[in-house]
Amino acid sequence: MRKFLKQWRYYSLGRDEYRKCMDKIFINNLYNLRQANIAVIVVGFCFTLFPLLIENNFFKAGVQLVLVVVAALLCIFVSHKISQHKQGRHINKRLIYTQIILYYANIILFGIYLGIFANPEKLAVSFMGILICALCLFNISPLFSLYSTLGAISLFIAASIFIKTPGNYSFDIVNVLFAGCVAQFFGWKITMFRMSLASSAGKLEEERNRYYGQSLLDELTQLKNRRDFMQTFQRFLSNYRQSDNFLCIAMIDIDFFKNYNDYYGHAKGDECLCAVGKALKDLNERMGIYAARVGGEEFALIWFEKEVANVGNVTSEISQMISNLNIHHERSNIASNITVSIGVQVVQCGSHYDLHTLYDLADKALYTAKRNGRNQIVINSSLSIA
Repeated sequence: MRKFLKQWRYYSLGRDEYRKCMDKIFINNLYNLRQANIAVIVVGFCFTLFPLLIENNFFKAGVQLVLVVVAALLCIFVSHKISQHKQGRHINKRLIYTQIILYYANIILFGIYLGIFANPEKLAVSFMGILICALCLFNISPLFSLYSTLGAISLFIAASIFIKTPGNYSFDIVNVLFAGCVAQFFGWKITMFRMSLASSAGKLEEERNRYYGQSLLDELTQLKNRRDFMQTFQRFLSNYRQSDNFLCIAMIDIDFFKNYNDYYGHAKGDECLCAVGKALKDLNERMGIYAARVGGEEFALIWFEKEVANVGNVTSEISQMISNLNIHHERSNIASNITVSIGVQVVQCGSHYDLHTLYDLADKALYTAKRNGRNQIVINSSLSIA
């Protein structure tokens, strides 16, 4: 019994994986239920015709009509909730499961009436197919499937006893129990199959996300690459228009890196890039500065500043941090260690810049720093430029 209550063990899944699969299956049930609501309302109103056409009982027809109207209102309410769920709003699972049970009841009652019209003495003949079809429409847990099947069997037996004489419903009881076992078996297998599909889809999605994440990563330095930089830059632009801070974009170039590569070799050049990349990556943890490698020896930074005056302090700290790596550079024309040139563009909140314009402005500031002798910082704080 304890094992039965821990349903994820039935599918050879872990608890977390089981919950993820059931969440996906629940969303599929939402859309199936929304379509089934139409059938529930139509069939429900058809039920109200039976007492009028067969029994000429207006009171019974009126009671059934009231019940059908209540069920129809519930269907409309749930359909509205499902529409809200598509917009990301929360929906109570108990409400959905309650209507699934009502849907089963509706289908079963339809089977009862169908059996009465076809052959009143063999009421349960059509029940097995109808119950199996009802269980196949939704994908539910084994425990809930068992509850639904037992509820359907009880409802059918009660209806049969109510409608038929005591000597005529024994066949119904045997048939409905057999139908319930078959329906439970098929519902079990179908749910297991859907769970397997959901699990496979989840693993495939994880693999796709992993490969997508790798496609946004620079393999050598483990920084983000140019593709991710452009996407992140666009998000920063969207946020800064609603911020009171200043948006800063800095372009960084390692001075005389070609000379370094030619003299020390490409293996040493890769080690140098990795060391600089690691130093820039640490900026994100310490100062919340996004860093990416956008070219061979070029890097880009994006961050927000509350005061324009702080930009110079931050970039000076970055330049000094790279210089403190103490990577010897014998072929540099300006220093004995690796140094960098930095070009920065600062924009004010509310200014209307596009991505490429800002990138070009920062790149021009970088080339100005390189033309002026390298190992220096050029900050373009002409905030009136638009």
